[in-house]
Amino acid sequence: MTDVTVDKLAEYRSATAPLPKVNRLWPLYGAGFENLGKDDKPIEVPMPTYGPDELLVRHDACSLCFSDIKVISQGEQHPRIHRNMRQNPVVLGHEVTLVVVGVGENLRDQYHVGDRFIVQADIYVNGKGYAYGYEIQGGLSEYSVIDQRVLNGDDGNYLIPIKPTTGYAESALVEPWACVVAAYQLRYRTALKPGGTAWIIGTSSAPALPYTISAGFDEASHPNRLVLTNVPTAFAGWLRARSQKLGVEVLETNDLANPPARPVDDIVLLGADADMIEKISPFLADFGVFAIVDDKPPARPVSVDMGRVHYNRWLYIAGSNPDIAHVYSDVPARSTLKPGGRAWFVGAGGPMGRMHVQRAIQVANGPATIVCTDVSNLRLNDLRETFEAEAKAKGINFICLNPMDKESYAAEMDRFKAQGFDDVIVLAPIPAVISDAATYLAPYGSMNVFAGVARGTMVTLDLGDLLTKNVRFFGHSASTIDDMRLMLNQTESGQLSPHRVVAAVGSLSAAKDGLHALKDASFPGKVVIFPHIKEMPLTPLTDLKDKLPTVYARLRNGREWTIEAEEEFLRLMLP
Repeated sequence: MTDVTVDKLAEYRSATAPLPKVNRLWPLYGAGFENLGKDDKPIEVPMPTYGPDELLVRHDACSLCFSDIKVISQGEQHPRIHRNMRQNPVVLGHEVTLVVVGVGENLRDQYHVGDRFIVQADIYVNGKGYAYGYEIQGGLSEYSVIDQRVLNGDDGNYLIPIKPTTGYAESALVEPWACVVAAYQLRYRTALKPGGTAWIIGTSSAPALPYTISAGFDEASHPNRLVLTNVPTAFAGWLRARSQKLGVEVLETNDLANPPARPVDDIVLLGADADMIEKISPFLADFGVFAIVDDKPPARPVSVDMGRVHYNRWLYIAGSNPDIAHVYSDVPARSTLKPGGRAWFVGAGGPMGRMHVQRAIQVANGPATIVCTDVSNLRLNDLRETFEAEAKAKGINFICLNPMDKESYAAEMDRFKAQGFDDVIVLAPIPAVISDAATYLAPYGSMNVFAGVARGTMVTLDLGDLLTKNVRFFGHSASTIDDMRLMLNQTESGQLSPHRVVAAVGSLSAAKDGLHALKDASFPGKVVIFPHIKEMPLTPLTDLKDKLPTVYARLRNGREWTIEAEEEFLRLMLP
């Protein structure tokens, strides 16, 4: 290794080299892979110019995400795309790390060439979304301009600074990892929403109970609007009197054909009527809570919009206590993995599943048993080879099963059916799989549907388990700026290693092949594109043994990306 090569890497890190005349990028002109790039290649455009309140940035690494595949599939029908893509194409790539290479004159006191950042992609300005890699040019380009939408949006600055020593791949992977971390930080209300709208509904099956609300409907906290439908006479009188005292607006409708005009924050159903649950669930607002009050479960399983549970953060709860405050607070939803418990990761072999499994092994006070299931033996075997020894060294019972091997799968899972799982993390957006997995929950168990199930996807669940077993169903897979900061802190402090999920690397020209591989589930982990290296086809890490042996020698156990491997990779591959 020569001093010139070392200096080239140092120069790249400093971001002070002369800038090129052109910028290479992958434009997406509409739905379909045939509309990505020109002749299966990225295009060249003039180097972007930047204004006094803008930054010119260089994209150093970009991890590919299945969300990119959704944009390619849907084109202008994607909910985050708001323009004519033929005239103004999208440049994908929101899992990205970047460095400042040019600073507008009005920003020179705040930013400097060489400053490194990651991006919280969910950018909003005056409530309108301008997501990075969707409406704003993303990481499948060499250079881009950061404007005031990013620097001064609704949540402030969407750039998050990173240390100069943080790896490129690991920092690009903070964004998807933040989604994983966020899944275990979820918080749900344990009372009626203060200032919100509550709808209380009586049913013919409601037990004759002395209903009341001992907390959350008083001077300290209460909704601003109350809708009453067929509420038992005594309870309705109590609610009206309390509402008058608190200044709560009361509306009454006994005709469900004329429901509230706008979504409601809380639905309290007196009586576990399955038909009624299905009929009125669509009126829940974002972050809405549906509380079922009864001393017996619904007579049949209920069809639940799991897409709304996932994206709109709906929560179903149930209890037999006639004090509705206790139905809310006695069994709060638990999103953290139960210490020493049994955790099942459904669809564990994919990139996001690997992250969940890795975290479960590495987190303090994690589960004592981890079951990983996947229909791909390739992915499942790779998962086993990567994590089994590490799990066993920590005393974790680590089990990998393929549902396609029906006899062995049934034999293994039957013993878990009786005792149940404390945590079920679903990474497969398949209704039948979700329904089946829910039946394995132990008392007080939690199911987190992490997979991005489309709104309107109906899943049949036994909501009686909410009452008889005190289980909870919820879902979420996005992240906030705070989630990203937390994950970045865990990365830079060595608590978690995001880059362990890297499965293949390539240059900017390899991005299209990488996206095809992602769509086809060709790799057990993530594909990371390095836009500024020399031409390199999409390359699995295992192939580096022959192609770049000095890089391969620096992989962990010959299979996992490391900072040392990345440094050697860049020394060899920077032009």
